Amino acid sequence: MYSSVIQPCLPSLIILRISMAAAAVIGVVLVALLSVFYVNWRLDRSSGCHFPAIYNFGDSNSDTGSVSAVLRRVPFPNGQNFGKPSGRYSDGRLIIDFIAENLGLPYLNAYLDSIGTSFRHGANFAATGSTIQPPHLRMFEEVCYPLSLNIQLLQFAQFKARTTQLYPQVQNSDIKNTLPRPEDFSKALYTMDTGQNDLHDGFTSMTVEQVQKSIPNIINQFSQAIEQLYQQGAKIFWIHNTGPIGCLPFFVINYPPKSDNVDQTGCIKSYNEVAQEFNRQLKDMVSQLRSKLGDALLTYVDIYSAKYSLISEAKTHGFVDPFGQCCGQNGKFRECGKKAVVNGTEVDGASCTNPSEYISWDGIHYTDAANQWVAGRILNGSLSDPPLPISEACHKPLHLELKY
Repeated sequence: MYSSVIQPCLPSLIILRISMAAAAVIGVVLVALLSVFYVNWRLDRSSGCHFPAIYNFGDSNSDTGSVSAVLRRVPFPNGQNFGKPSGRYSDGRLIIDFIAENLGLPYLNAYLDSIGTSFRHGANFAATGSTIQPPHLRMFEEVCYPLSLNIQLLQFAQFKARTTQLYPQVQNSDIKNTLPRPEDFSKALYTMDTGQNDLHDGFTSMTVEQVQKSIPNIINQFSQAIEQLYQQGAKIFWIHNTGPIGCLPFFVINYPPKSDNVDQTGCIKSYNEVAQEFNRQLKDMVSQLRSKLGDALLTYVDIYSAKYSLISEAKTHGFVDPFGQCCGQNGKFRECGKKAVVNGTEVDGASCTNPSEYISWDGIHYTDAANQWVAGRILNGSLSDPPLPISEACHKPLHLELKY
């Protein structure tokens, strides 16, 4: 009784089945092609990027000797894990040191340190007290730190121009091996770790609202700095956002917040909110630069999340009070290494006996152990945009390659 209805539909059913079969074949082919593409894409990345050098820009979180070389030596017990002052505000390594280790490169020498220095594998322009904004006679204990980001860029421009000119003229191999190869500048990794001091200075001299209103200008200057490096030949950027400044013992102790301005961890909530707004605008800036600088590869690194996770779960990760400090006291990082007289003998400011149990070294900077923990959370790319490990930061993410 249904034959008269079914029979006229048979050609349509046949065509439908053929179409479905064709679609299935096409689907299999596409999957196969994509699989081959993906396998080749992974094989291309299996050996990593082999960066020949790192050029770093920033503040004391990554200063490995700039201010120590120019103004005064960072005193012991800073650098005690090295057995001597190392130009670092920490007992040992900074995150930039762990970056170098991860990429199989030696620790970066400060550009301003001329004693026994090799720049074959990069240079560090970061300087303690540096800001993104040019300084306005900013003072710390009567010592001015003028090496803001714009000055660091001028230093890099001179460094590149002079070494590029000098390299082909040098005949002595020992000297030549201390200079960067001109072709390495475009292959190097450019790391940026700055912005914390812009907020720090703001919080100590302005209202929270005023600091927040200053962020767009700071971000704009940061964007211009990256574009300047790009014009100098930089192509690959690894850009840290700023950490939870409201969790630094320096602020928690010296600027104790009211009860309604404390988060669940004990940090200053309003300060961290400003830091998060800075990071939001920074991430937007990075996204815009990707569109503007077509062949540049920019990785945005959420160091805030790594640091806040460590502070909020300090005891879980083997650290003591997250607001304690190993060297100095009462949130005053200048007390670390400060000369004092004990039983008639002048001694350096002492550190604790167990720095590996502390997150904060001196109230502002992190210990070697804390820096290692944070580095372990960011270098694998899990907190990055795009989510690539630092060893693959020279590659475009797969979805962008498919797009083009």
